[in-house]
Amino acid sequence: MTGTPPAKGFARIPLPQSLVDQARAHSEGTTEPAEPRNAATVVLMRAGDAGPEVYLLRRHRVMEFAGGMAVFPGGGVDPRDFDSSVAWAGPSPTAWAERLGVEEELARAIVCAAVRETFEESGVLLAGESADTVVADTTGADWETDREALESRELSMTDFLTRRGLVLRTDLLGAWSGWLTPTFEPRRYRTWFFVAVLPEGQVTRDVSTESTEVLWLPAAEALRRAESGELMMLPPTYLTCLEVLQHPDPDAVLAAAGARDVAMFMPEVVADGEEFVLSRPPHLDPLLRERFG
Repeated sequence: MTGTPPAKGFARIPLPQSLVDQARAHSEGTTEPAEPRNAATVVLMRAGDAGPEVYLLRRHRVMEFAGGMAVFPGGGVDPRDFDSSVAWAGPSPTAWAERLGVEEELARAIVCAAVRETFEESGVLLAGESADTVVADTTGADWETDREALESRELSMTDFLTRRGLVLRTDLLGAWSGWLTPTFEPRRYRTWFFVAVLPEGQVTRDVSTESTEVLWLPAAEALRRAESGELMMLPPTYLTCLEVLQHPDPDAVLAAAGARDVAMFMPEVVADGEEFVLSRPPHLDPLLRERFG
């Protein structure tokens, strides 16, 4: 539990003593780290007068992981996401494997999970009838029936797309970052963050069974609410909003994704004077110093 402490501001909020004790017990070898589960999350964006707006879900407080937190749509990779017969358009699984730093089979599953979870949790579908089209409206009752069947695992993504004559538009996703839950946490995820622009004609809906509220907020407003305590966020969500804010519009965010490093970063508990805080990627220090001084 040593290292360089973060800069002042939201990202260096002292950790509760229970979490510090949990981290200390792990560092002393009294607990074994849980095996992380692969997951994907998508920062869904739309244009706003004050820059990019992001879509957030407030999770039920009783949930074991991130209860009460505002999060982006996403979730764990499902075994059926590995189906190699899934209809596909855009960068190949091989290209995605190189981009994400994983084997091709896993890359295909991660991208499929990103599209599937976005549809399940927001009603937005990154798919079309061809490589240059995208579904314009998913609000009908038949779409909702399919969404619920996907969510309950009664329907696989492959069968869903095949039945509707659609292909995954993987080119609508941009890989943004990778976050690995600290080793002392009992529930751990290896999560790839993606960015995507809300397709023209589609609308988000409050459909997630895991959330109590959904919000479209300018990235700047999401940060303000997090810093004031109005909205609880895990550090990766907050820091991603901060990075999105550096761009004038969603298209610019998506364009910037291609040049980013998506290697996994795992926060650690570090000392900051007499307090303990979570570390964060060093490349974010300039943004936080600029924001907080």
